[in-house]
Amino acid sequence: MDIDEVRALSDAELEVELATAKRNLYDLRFQLATRQLNDYMQIRKTRKHLARIMTVQVERQLVQTGMEAGR
Repeated sequence: MDIDEVRALSDAELEVELATAKRNLYDLRFQLATRQLNDYMQIRKTRKHLARIMTVQVERQLVQTGMEAGR
């Protein structure tokens, strides 16, 4: 999911997506610890997905408070 798709989500959908991604990262780390993880890139992809979601949330909070992102 790229940044444009994340921005298209509503606030409620972002919260659900964030919780799902955090749970997925937890599961991947558990698989890594128990040597069951085959695709190590999944951890990196999940972390980037989390970062995209949190970035969009911060952007929306800045817009609500009247501040522009990037300043």
